[in-house]
Amino acid sequence: MQLNNLLIWTSLIPLSGVILLILIPGSYFNLIRNVAFGTAQLTFILSILLWICFDPTISLFQFVYTINWFPSYNIYYTIGIDGISLFFIVLTTWLVTTCVLISWNMTNTQIKEYLICFLTLEFILIQVFCVLDVLFFYIFFESVLIPMFLIIGIWGSRQRKIRAAYQFFIYTLAGSLLMLLAILIIYFQQGTTDIQILWNVNFDTRTQILLWLAFFASLAVKIPMIPFHIWLPEAHAEAPTAGSVILAGVLLKMGGYGFLRFSLPMFPEASLYFAPLIYLLSIIAAVYASLTTIRQVDLKKIIAYSSVSHMGFVTLGLFSFNLQGLEGSIILMLSHGLVSSALFLCVGILYDRHKTRILKYYGGLVQVMPIFSILLLFFTFSNIGFPGTSSFVGELLVLIGLFQFSAISTFLSAFSMVLGAGYSIWLFNRVCFGSLKLQYITSFQDISRREFYTLLPLGVSVLWMGIYPNVFLNEIHCSSCNLISYFS
Repeated sequence: MQLNNLLIWTSLIPLSGVILLILIPGSYFNLIRNVAFGTAQLTFILSILLWICFDPTISLFQFVYTINWFPSYNIYYTIGIDGISLFFIVLTTWLVTTCVLISWNMTNTQIKEYLICFLTLEFILIQVFCVLDVLFFYIFFESVLIPMFLIIGIWGSRQRKIRAAYQFFIYTLAGSLLMLLAILIIYFQQGTTDIQILWNVNFDTRTQILLWLAFFASLAVKIPMIPFHIWLPEAHAEAPTAGSVILAGVLLKMGGYGFLRFSLPMFPEASLYFAPLIYLLSIIAAVYASLTTIRQVDLKKIIAYSSVSHMGFVTLGLFSFNLQGLEGSIILMLSHGLVSSALFLCVGILYDRHKTRILKYYGGLVQVMPIFSILLLFFTFSNIGFPGTSSFVGELLVLIGLFQFSAISTFLSAFSMVLGAGYSIWLFNRVCFGSLKLQYITSFQDISRREFYTLLPLGVSVLWMGIYPNVFLNEIHCSSCNLISYFS
């Protein structure tokens, strides 16, 4: 395998796994699981090889490959990665492997179609993070909706799953129509959709403002920013555990990645112009979502609203227009992908045993599930940005970068961290301490070996990123400097 083709193989392995699963009869349940897990593992190993072979001293895209799709119309399918997209691909391949593993014991009903949806989703997400053409980005950006819609609507856990699936689909699709219109305007003005060319085009200020707003309409829904967040708690509450993991771990990052790849480098003047609006919405999101989290009774909705608060921090860092804030937001997105996925896994463990996510039915679990309680405590502390964890590094860099741009915004966003510590510790206290609610739940079982080995690598990575973040910062530094140069 040539190194230049490594990204192509990483992209195509999930698609080949989908074809294999289609050919396998639906009654071969064990074979279906093994093929899906083997495909996901192989894709993850190839993404690690991408990381090993990646040269962090080069700010240009690496592993670039181009196909002449419509040469007469100057439209080319081009893929490549830089330091920013590298880790999103690694995160995607890892979490899809985790999703296949945690779905191992689900009922055999439609297991084949379920795993086909996840491998299809993996293929599309890898394309989102490596494609270097804005038109193809839009195609894959929207294609994510189809497998995720099916995962929520068919394999969701409660009666409102159909409503939640349609809400997710319509909200995200409606916002993206303006983005498609903006892409068409760019194509007819410049004659190309290649972002490596568009990064060097100087749009006039009026055009930048209009195009920025069109892209913002799509990306803000995906993050999601308040007031475009209504679909997220419902989608999380109704999705299966694996669906919540991939939704929180990767899909929410597509909005932030879109800002990094398009809004900031292509429309720098408009980004500076709309920075106060972003700060206002982000601070409202950080504070309002934290206050809303405190009054939730569903364990999944608690983590979903905390995700809205954390992604508010991300957008603050993205629009701080300096290196610390930008790199901090990228680290925070990666950290949130690990920590929120682990918390949803913990909720899934409880739901698998007791078939409820209502907070009042739990209490005193540290007496009967000590290993689970220790892991939940660790990821709870990671969620509030405790020193030594990855979230602390990301939030610290965001606050340092934000302070250079707006001290008032820094103070208000830091206040949301206090609220975050409050709802996180209160949640852990109510679930693990106190007396056992034996009138509701009488049988208990600590986590299994499979569940432990699913959560352990997430915890190790959170510690690694928190104690020695330079491994990650060194890879993204050149790409971040290249992005900041548009504002100097």
